[in-house]
Amino acid sequence: MSGLGRRTLLGSIGSLAALGAVGTAGGSPAHAAATAARPRPVGPVNQAVADAHAITYKTLPQQVVGVDAEALMTVRSAADIERLRAALVAEVWKSADGRLPDTLPEVERGVTVPELPAFTGVRRIDRLTVRLPYGLSSIVYLLLPRRGAQHGRFALYHNGHGETPETMQPTAQALLDAGYGVLLFAMPFYHWNPKQLQSPADPEVIVTVESHNDLGPWESSGFSTLRFFLEPLAVAVNHVRREYRPPSLQMIGLSGGGWAATVYPALDPRITRSYPAAGSLPFYLRSAPPKPSPTTGDWEQRLDRHPVFYGISDFLDLYALAAVGDDRRQIQILNRFDGCCFNGVSHRSYEPVVRHRVQVIGNGHWELLEDATHGGHAISPHALDVILWDLDVACSKEP
Repeated sequence: MSGLGRRTLLGSIGSLAALGAVGTAGGSPAHAAATAARPRPVGPVNQAVADAHAITYKTLPQQVVGVDAEALMTVRSAADIERLRAALVAEVWKSADGRLPDTLPEVERGVTVPELPAFTGVRRIDRLTVRLPYGLSSIVYLLLPRRGAQHGRFALYHNGHGETPETMQPTAQALLDAGYGVLLFAMPFYHWNPKQLQSPADPEVIVTVESHNDLGPWESSGFSTLRFFLEPLAVAVNHVRREYRPPSLQMIGLSGGGWAATVYPALDPRITRSYPAAGSLPFYLRSAPPKPSPTTGDWEQRLDRHPVFYGISDFLDLYALAAVGDDRRQIQILNRFDGCCFNGVSHRSYEPVVRHRVQVIGNGHWELLEDATHGGHAISPHALDVILWDLDVACSKEP
């Protein structure tokens, strides 16, 4: 491709992005009044951080040239959403009906958990134990606020691979302070989750797993290891919905938890609003981020490890599946100068496409927040401000 042709293409993409940004300004009179009273937070580029990074963090990469992101999306209608969702659920749980599990966890009420950060304003902590195949267990902690809010909402927070439990504290505490019941999730084998499970060859043999990349022996035509990641979410949601009947469920995740906050809301429309941070890029962009390059992702995020699941739906469609539905929305958060992964600006090649596709389907909202206020692998104070603004202001009239 000639230099002129490439500049023309990239300029067109930039124009689409600008049009997409303008498209979010509309809304009902009530919404307009609320946003005027409390404008959405704006985070300027951190120039000191920007100056410390190469041009590759600031310009569209070669990988976007010649790629038609619209053609990569198969979701074009609400019927497509239902069809793809059922196929994805059927693949994870190897079921014929495409339905999520309806099981419930074991519940211990009023537990003390020294390994959790020092949260304040907590009335009670419950431990939810989810029993999984191969003798594996997953632990979920439910934090009930001392002062519940009138909205009655609950939120799920999911950490990733390399983060410490303290990473949860700022976001989860902010939600507690706002009156949310908060469910805390960790990745399989991380934080408080057990590392032992039965060998797939001999259930009498107990194996210790140190990395998700060790899960190959458990993956088979009759069992998907994605269950280890996604079933605890479904079972915990079953419990909260049965016990507390919240009007809505929000989900926030960082890194691997950002992957979970992308994929699980795509499978479960009971998740009303989702905010995945630093968690994914479509496969055509996996070699685009400056660091590392390629960004292959962990076991659960890789096309070569789960060709059937991701063959049904690439991330572009997963974003739409997570955003379409009554009162549903997703804001994907990517850190431009992230020290780990999914950094740079390659997402600008698909952001207006996904946003527009959700608008065309006509029921839901999707957008992307490019956070250039810092250089870390985190949900920044600015991103958290935007999440809370979105919940408090943009969604103030919603359940």
